[in-house]
Parts: sequence; structure tokens; C-alpha cells
Amino acid sequence: MESQSFGKTHDVTNQVPPLSGYNLFATDAALAAALERGGASWHREALLRDGAALTEPDVLALAELANRHEPELATFSPRGERIDALEFHPAWHALLARLRREGLHALPFSDPQPGAMAARCAGYYLHAQIESGSLCPTTMTFASIPVLQREPELFATFADKLYSRDHDARDLPLAAKRSMLVGMGMTEKQGGSDVRSNQTRAFATDGHGGRGGAYRLVGHKWFFSAPQCDAHLLLARSDGHEGLSCFFVPRFAPDGTKNAVQIQRLKNKLGNRSNASSEVEFLDAYGVMIGDEGRGVPTIIEMANYTRLDCVIGSAALMRAALVQAIHHARHRSAFGKHLADQPLMRNVLADLALESEAATVLFMRLAHAFEESANSPEARAWRRIVTPAAKFWICKRTLEFTGEAMEVWGGNGYVEEGPMARFYREAPVNSIWEGSGNVMCLDVLRAFEREPDAAQALLTAWRADAQGQAALSAALERLLGTLTSAPDTREAAARRIAQQLVLIAQATLLVRHAPADVADAFIATRLADDSGNTGRVYGTLPAALDHAAIVERAFPA
Repeated sequence: MESQSFGKTHDVTNQVPPLSGYNLFATDAALAAALERGGASWHREALLRDGAALTEPDVLALAELANRHEPELATFSPRGERIDALEFHPAWHALLARLRREGLHALPFSDPQPGAMAARCAGYYLHAQIESGSLCPTTMTFASIPVLQREPELFATFADKLYSRDHDARDLPLAAKRSMLVGMGMTEKQGGSDVRSNQTRAFATDGHGGRGGAYRLVGHKWFFSAPQCDAHLLLARSDGHEGLSCFFVPRFAPDGTKNAVQIQRLKNKLGNRSNASSEVEFLDAYGVMIGDEGRGVPTIIEMANYTRLDCVIGSAALMRAALVQAIHHARHRSAFGKHLADQPLMRNVLADLALESEAATVLFMRLAHAFEESANSPEARAWRRIVTPAAKFWICKRTLEFTGEAMEVWGGNGYVEEGPMARFYREAPVNSIWEGSGNVMCLDVLRAFEREPDAAQALLTAWRADAQGQAALSAALERLLGTLTSAPDTREAAARRIAQQLVLIAQATLLVRHAPADVADAFIATRLADDSGNTGRVYGTLPAALDHAAIVERAFPA
């Protein structure tokens, strides 16, 4: 009689090894080429170094740890004192320290030189492929700098702390710290994106107030990110003035006591668990007016322009991270007798995802360059003012579908929290919502066309030149122009279609200029051609005649 073996039921085979130890920058041909075009070749070695370090197993583990151990709020001390203290896992601080060391919170402002925006955006993109929550305070700090620079006297008191590359996690008054983080608070319960409905009030403490004056604030914010920051920029109505003004509200008051900003609770978010978002109330909180009284929205919109760009980069990074994971999985997992990556239909899916990812990469890097040159170039101003909100709408939307498709490549292993795909998928919706939802972005695109006619004309003229010899691209551009010249009500109803077509044309022109012909042709044929309704929406519907394997190999060399 044959004996039975107890304690072993099967051998573990055909499981994919974790992806680590590769270079995020060196394996990304589209990013490397865009860095050169952006005038930032001087930053290449730093990106190669960081690109290798970010995929070391101990660094990858930081992302998992920071999202497993959520921040905790201690409202009171053991003695009953109101402290509103936040405790984070050390992994969180390690991630923020990495971002800070690379200068991703301030690089174009602390070290201004040609290509600094492209260099910073490329570095931000690399980190965003590893962990998303740590990007939030980094982005807000970065975006606050051009706003705060307009108040030279105030800015001089903490410029060194904003520019510092040393992460200082201590919860102390600014004067005692080596560096600082800046957050923002705009939305309230009753308004959301409609900040003009805000009810928070500000009262001058010296009876005069105005720009640079001290105020006490009374009200609330429904989303206040991130509450552990050393200061926040927020909107409120000054006493006797119906227009919103912008205020700088530090975590500690000038006398060294904790400012009267009370954290009511932390938000239980869908996406990353590493960062803290909160609801707060202001109980005579100290603040300083930034910008002119009643001009708070134009003042803080400068901040929003930068944060919107980071939304595009963060979503493009989620695409890239999910793509690389999907390709790696397909190269190691076998089904029906051969590796997934060698099966024609799977190659189609991976190639289609690769097209989408490269198009997102070249787009955000072009926008980064436009932020540098927009003061001297109408075309660059159009990229910054018109294309940025359209890109924020479209790239963030596409990331939702993209991460879902990449998760499906992994199958059931992608749906469990032990791997990275579930975290990517949960994070995907946030950039569509943060800093203006899709409709807000699309309406902003229409406003930008109306307010920047010279810049719009310069952009469209350049695109016409790029489209020469590309019949489908030229036809798509003419259709866009027809919609833009329709009646106002028709135009508003079509705003999402306008933004979508605008981004696809922008991406196509960039690929025509800078990508291999097979990549550009495949993108145009499946996103803009007359029969593109049969392709481009569900990934994996590229024409069979395309060299899918070559597109995948370009995206992530084996």
C-alpha cells in the first residue's frame, strides 16, 4: 500500500518574482529623451542614481509600510491639553526625506537654471511610481513658493526652511525648525469646487488689515491637507469684504502656542493610507493676508496651476508603474503552454498600454518645459494655460481604466493587497478629483481659449505644421476647430469632448516629433483616425499588423 505524505500538498511554480533592482530612469526611453529636450541633461546622473535607488527592496518596502501603518491623531495629551498631534510610521518620514533630498519640493525655485522644471518633474515622476501619499505635502509645498514669493517680507522669514533639503518632522514653531512643509485648505462642506460659497471669516486684529495684515479666522475646512504641515494657505472672507482673500496660517501662533486650528477628524480615504487629510475648525486662528484683499482666488490659482501639473505627473506615473508591473508579470507567467508576453492578444494589450503611457510621459514633460518658457512664448503660454487643465482632465481619467487593465494582466494576484496593483488602482481616482474635477477642468479649458486668443492661435498654428503629412491628425485638428467655433451653449455642452480631443492632438503632435514612426502612427490610427471608434477605448484593440512586441520592448526593455 502506497504511503501518504502529510504536510505538503503541492510545489509552488509559475509564480512571478517581485520586480525590484531595475533602474526607473534608465529603462524609460521616452522620459530620458524628453529630459534632453527640456534642457535638463545636467540632471541625468542624479536621475540615474535615484532611479536605481528607488527600486531597491528596502525602499520599495517603505511604500508598503507607510500605507499599512496609517497616521494616527491624538487630539488631547494625557493631561487633557488640546494638542492635535499626528503620529506617522517611520517609513512615511523616510519617504519624505527622500523627496526632500532630491529637491522635489523646490528645485526650480531654490536652484533656478534652464531645465530645472523638467528636471524636477522627471524626478517627481520617478518617486510617484513607488508611493503616492508622500507626494501630497511635497506638491503643496512646491506650489506655495511662487505665491509666497510675492510677499517678500514674509517670505524672507522662512525661505531657507522652504528651500532646505533636510526633512524636519518635529512639531515645533517654525523658528525652531530646519525645514517646513506647506499645505492648503480651500473647500468647505457647502461648496466643494465652488469656493466662492466659502463661509470662513477673517477679522483684522489691528483694525486695519489688508495685505500683510494679521487676522483671526473663524470657520472650517472640509478637506485640509495635510494637517501636519507647518503652515497652510487658505481662503476666507475678510470682515466687511465679500470677496475671498488668501491667508497664510501657521501651525503655531507668533507667541509659540499651537494655533487655534482644531482637527476634528482624519479622512478615511479610498486611496493611499500613508498621508493624512482632515476636517478642521478655526477658533480665532492666527493668519496673515497674502495678496490683495478680495483677490484670494486669483492669488491662490497660481498654486493650483502647479498642483494641476503634478496631478498629471502623478497619474502618468501610476500608468508607468502599472505598465512595468504588467509587462514583468507577462514575461514570467505562463498559461496554455507559453509565457503571456508571447501570446498575440496579450502583446496587443501590453502594446496599447505602452502607447498610452508614452503619450502621457511626453505630454507632462512638454508641459514642464512650457512652465519655464511661458513668459516669453505665446505657444508655451497656451501649453501651460490651455493644455494643462485639459491634460489634468484626460490623463487622470485614463489612469482609472489603465490601472484596472494592468491589474487584470496580473489576474487574481493583482486584486489582493499583498502586491502593488491594488494600491495603484485605489490611488487612481484621486487626481481626477483633487484640484478641480473633470467638469471644472474642461470649463477652464474653454475660459482659457477665450482669454488667451493669441496664445491659442500660436498653439494651433504650430499643431497645423506638425500635422502635415498626417491626414488623420490634420482632420482631427479641423474637427476640434469646428467645435471651438460653435455657439457658446453647444461649446459648453461639448467641453469634455473638446478637452479630450485637445489632449489627443497634443499627444499625437509630440509623438510625431519625438517618437519612432511606428509608435506615432499607431497612436494616431487608434485614437484619432476615422475608424478609431473601434479601437483605443478598450485596451488591446490595436490592429494586428502593428509590431506589438517592438512597442512593448521599447516601453520596458527585457
